[in-house]
Amino acid sequence: MKKDTKIYIAGHRGMVGSAVWRTLEKKGYTNLIGKTSKELDLKNQEAVLNFYEKEKPEVVIDAAAKVGGILANNDFPYQFLMENMQIQNNLIDTALKAGIEKFIFLGSSCIYPKLAPQPLKEEYLLTDSLEPTNEWYAIAKITGVKACQAIRKQFQKDYVSLMPTNLYGTHDNFDLKSSHVLPAMIRKFHEAKNNNNSDVMLWGSGTPMREFLFVDDMAEAVVYALENELPEYLYNIGTGEDLTIKELAETIQQVVGHEGTIVWDADKPDGTPRKLMDISKMHNLGWKHQIDLKQGIEKTYKWFLENIENFKEVKL
Repeated sequence: MKKDTKIYIAGHRGMVGSAVWRTLEKKGYTNLIGKTSKELDLKNQEAVLNFYEKEKPEVVIDAAAKVGGILANNDFPYQFLMENMQIQNNLIDTALKAGIEKFIFLGSSCIYPKLAPQPLKEEYLLTDSLEPTNEWYAIAKITGVKACQAIRKQFQKDYVSLMPTNLYGTHDNFDLKSSHVLPAMIRKFHEAKNNNNSDVMLWGSGTPMREFLFVDDMAEAVVYALENELPEYLYNIGTGEDLTIKELAETIQQVVGHEGTIVWDADKPDGTPRKLMDISKMHNLGWKHQIDLKQGIEKTYKWFLENIENFKEVKL
């Protein structure tokens, strides 16, 4: 991979896309392209094909998606299924038609069955039923993985899928209606701290176990896939370590400095009981995360405080 290779990052303004952009710039890549959703509607196939033909990128990194937590997935199943399929199908299919040789597709650990053995191995894909609260998003992402695998098999192109565990970090979405668990907790604890350390109500029992990866580590994994030809079509990206949601809440509470009580609303859903990734395939190739959870939460909270007046909120 040359430093002036033309690389298109779809979703370059999002948490993952912006981290990939920053990491590539830091490593000396000089020919990066990004388009906002106003400049390029990824749901419009013709617009995407015209963009590829005009700009002629040599590599595409697909970090574009409609994302959200349990509540958003549950309330808007059609949008999570259809819009994600439109975005990725247009990017993947037109990349093939435009002769693009390298494509990195980013997904999520929710593609794996709800009750798959732990830790989650890549080969568990499609072996059982999905978690009902986010199956719409998962099905969309599975089709993206399979499309890239089919292109790899049929056309021998270097199309690879990276499935991260729960990501968090700077430029995250802190909107309480559509955010994931970690940024939502940061905001809740921060607001409660400023409200005389009032109680914080959290969903579920606190017992499910989750794994979290700081977004800059994810970006490093993307660059690793960019600079190397990976031998298989699908790789898990994570830390290989998890903790309970209760332990996560207590860690965030400590970082934020909230001194009130945590109240668990056991009537709300827990989601999948455990989602730990088996990351041995990427480890064996030479990639490993660098930032531990507490350090990552501290970096995220610092960014949250610096951007509190204008951070991104996703309205559904």
